[in-house]
Amino acid sequence: MDGFKIPNVIFRTRVKDEEGNFGWKNMTTDNYFKGKSVILFSLPGAFTPTCSTYQLPNFEKMYADFSLQGIDEVYCMSVNDSFVMNAWAKDQKLENVKVIPDGSGEFTRQMGMLVKKDNLGFGYRSWRYAALIEDCMVKKTWVEEGKMDNCPDDPYSVTDPAYIHKDLLDGIEWFIKTVRW
Repeated sequence: MDGFKIPNVIFRTRVKDEEGNFGWKNMTTDNYFKGKSVILFSLPGAFTPTCSTYQLPNFEKMYADFSLQGIDEVYCMSVNDSFVMNAWAKDQKLENVKVIPDGSGEFTRQMGMLVKKDNLGFGYRSWRYAALIEDCMVKKTWVEEGKMDNCPDDPYSVTDPAYIHKDLLDGIEWFIKTVRW
């Protein structure tokens, strides 16, 4: 899955203007990813147990660690609308991680990560995955095992921020040991 350009889509977001009023703003893939080194993690849903208890809070806690590795932004995406994602960001008291609403699931579908979660009453959602994206190009992915429609489990291991951080560090160490200057 690594080594490809991310889908070019428009995300419908709700943002606050200078007067404190909310309005619609179209954000593009380029707005979020062009010219940046980004960790994107995508999960089944805002306000869900694993996502709210572990994954999002731990990415928020480890934001500085990722910044030290040259990561410009950490984004959390879900197939939820902007109202839900903004409420979740507020509930989680996010200061560093930014949320991206993929309300229609178009980005997720084009990434090959859209799955049915009808067994939980969710409809279409994202499979849990993460990606290192540099200037709109996927450099590395972490995808939870068992991807399928109506999966009875919610695997969470390789998209844990501590795992991703260590994996990136191991890659840097391998590069330093392998490349002769």
